[in-house]
Amino acid sequence: MKCRQGIFIVVLLLLVIITAAYAADTNSGSTTGTTSSSTSTSSGTSSTAAVDEAALVYVSNVTMTPQTFFPGDQGTVTVTLTNAGTTAIGLSHPDLLSPHLSVVDNDWVDMSFVGPGSTITYTLMFIVKPPDGTYSAMFTIGTDGGNAINYPIEITVNSNDLQAAVTSKPTSFAPEAEQNVTLTLMNTRGGEINNVVITPEGEGIDAEPATVLVPSIGPSCSQDVVFGITPHQASTLTFNISYQNGNNNHYTDVVLPINIGQDKTAAVPVLNDVVLTTTAADYDITGDITNAGITDAYGVIVNVGSPATGTGTYPVYAIGSIASDDSGSFELTFNTNDLSSVPVIISWKDVSGNDFNVSKVLDLAASPGPGNVTAGGSSRPSASTTMGAYGGTNRGGGSYGGRSSSSIFGGITSAKGGGIGAFVPLIAGSIVVVVGIVLYVKRKWIMSKLKKPQ
Repeated sequence: MKCRQGIFIVVLLLLVIITAAYAADTNSGSTTGTTSSSTSTSSGTSSTAAVDEAALVYVSNVTMTPQTFFPGDQGTVTVTLTNAGTTAIGLSHPDLLSPHLSVVDNDWVDMSFVGPGSTITYTLMFIVKPPDGTYSAMFTIGTDGGNAINYPIEITVNSNDLQAAVTSKPTSFAPEAEQNVTLTLMNTRGGEINNVVITPEGEGIDAEPATVLVPSIGPSCSQDVVFGITPHQASTLTFNISYQNGNNNHYTDVVLPINIGQDKTAAVPVLNDVVLTTTAADYDITGDITNAGITDAYGVIVNVGSPATGTGTYPVYAIGSIASDDSGSFELTFNTNDLSSVPVIISWKDVSGNDFNVSKVLDLAASPGPGNVTAGGSSRPSASTTMGAYGGTNRGGGSYGGRSSSSIFGGITSAKGGGIGAFVPLIAGSIVVVVGIVLYVKRKWIMSKLKKPQ
């Protein structure tokens, strides 16, 4: 009996030991599985968080210099990235990808970090390749633990040069006179050009100003530049033009032949309706000056030249400005010992301030001396006659300003100042006296003849 109880107790103890061992093994396996699962979940969550944070970094601004490229131009692109997340993100190896350009001097090889709410800027230099066209380049940059950031950038290549042309100039250039030439610069490109420098050059030519700087010309815009050109000889004027597209220098030029001759647009003063009068002391000329040219005459002044000398009330007369197809009156007082050559000098300026003058010579050889008034009424020559008479033979019908009369000797011209006409009164008086004496001596004979018929 005791033997059976002992066996039962031993069996019971074995069951208890086996059960405890199984339970311990089960708990150990469960704990290990739970730990492994927890580790795997934590790793996956961390990787997803890194990707999500990198996705919050975006391209916030892009600037390109220049805006439009010539083939072979070097340019820069500046890209700004903003971190909209709450964790600093590492960025590395920015690059610009396109078969139409090559990146130069890319020093961004180390990793940079952009903090939460902060920005970071990258500048890349590159050279564009021909041909002309509009191309897409891809800006790309890697992120630490996340996907790369890609952003497309448009690049325009255009070979159009700066256009320049002379848009205003004289028909021909007067020697030693400054005349304006307008050069128009036209930017037909899609971007701004800068630092446009214009230098006119030519043998025997002076230009004012000698150099002009135009800081910038916007796309599809133009700029006029005016130069005062003074030629000393027939020559060729070249406008040398340099400008910058970004930091790239470019050049062009404009050639203008300088032909010496009379400017067809210049003012042309014409002397009209000239009247000569005399006083006890001097002579007086009045008349009109008409501007028969295309442009206005400024600062018109009238005076007499040698051998005449201005004196009295109006030795010099200032008319002022005479517009094209308009006229102005003048009056001059002068003395001279030779009325056969009295130059009337007309001086004026053009719109650029250049001085011009012309001399019209009056032939007044038969004019009377002081104390008489002449050249009035029908003696005044017409406009065409006046212009033809100045400088040579008078064409106004007889001597300019002279008086004429028929003498009793059959048409001998009488004029004060000399010739046979000066003895007409004496001869006439002598004849009267002789006739009177003869009549007195023969009075008885005459009276007898008169009484005889009765």
